[in-house]
Parts: sequence; C-alpha cells; structure tokens
Amino acid sequence: MNLLVFIGSLRADSVTAKVAEFAIAQTPDDVHVRVWDQIAELPHYNEDFEGDDLPAVGSQLREAIAAADALLLVTPEYNGALPSGLKNVIDWASRPYGAAAIKGKPTGIIGTSRSSRAAQWSRENAARSLEIAGADVLPDTVGVGSHFETVTDQGPTDEATIAAIKSLLAHLQRAAEQTRSTASRG
Repeated sequence: MNLLVFIGSLRADSVTAKVAEFAIAQTPDDVHVRVWDQIAELPHYNEDFEGDDLPAVGSQLREAIAAADALLLVTPEYNGALPSGLKNVIDWASRPYGAAAIKGKPTGIIGTSRSSRAAQWSRENAARSLEIAGADVLPDTVGVGSHFETVTDQGPTDEATIAAIKSLLAHLQRAAEQTRSTASRG
C-alpha cells in the first residue's frame, strides 16, 4: 500500500508531527509512506490556476494523491477548525471537478489538540470537507486530547490512543485493499 500523509501543523517541534511520526512508525513494512511536505508552498486555491496556469506544486499534489492507495490527515485544531493549509490541500485535491484524484480515496483522520475534546471540531471539519471533495473517509477518526500531557517525543503515551491509531491504520489498509480490488474488477 502507498500511504500519503499530510501533517497539518507546520511548526517546528510540533506535537501533531510527533503523533504523525508515531503513526507512520506503526505501519507494516510493506506499506510505503510518503509525507507530503509542501503544504506551505501550495498557493491558496483559485480556479484561475486550472489549465495552463496550474502551478507545479498543485500538479505535484494531485499526482501524489493519484499515486497513493490511501491518505492520512493528521491535524491540529486551530480556533475550532482544521488549519487553513490542510483545508487548502483539500480544495486543491477536489479539482478538477468530477475527475479529482481524491475521489473514492480511503482517508483516515487523526486530530490533536490541547483540549480534552481531542480535536473533535477539526476532525469533524476535515471529515466534512473531505467527504464533499469525494474522499472515502473512514468513519472512526482518532482524537489525541490534552496533547501536551499525553504526547512525548516518542508519540502518544495513552494505551487507548495507541490502540485507536493502530486500529485506524489497519482499517485504512483494508479499505485501500478493497478499493484496489474493486477497481481491478472494473
């Protein structure tokens, strides 16, 4: 399986990045993981970019999504929503309308926040935007709450959170295999 990961926090020493790195470390050896690290370079989506004016980074994003069997978004929660950079990725991925690379792509979501609500709003916000864009969002997202107390440099310390991340990754791999199998049958 080819897994494309988006980390919504651009901050150095990000707790969200630590959780993403932990999740990546939990993937089986036969899973090829790529972190798309160009969120900061992606211009705000503008339909005028379509056609001959498509920026290279926009094309690279769409190609990376098309090559992936599944997507994983790891998002912090900023002011009750997902960060604008991740929303912009979703907007780019939703185009061209009707033929977007994200269409039907199995997608998992992990949210992190300092709140005990565990990024509930950003996870809901991400799921809604991804579903509208055409992604096949897994129903169970993972929330990592009170992250300054529950995440170390090695990742989450809470056994329930660790189990939830492992379960999400296994579900994502099964969904990707099912999507591939369905596509090969035509």
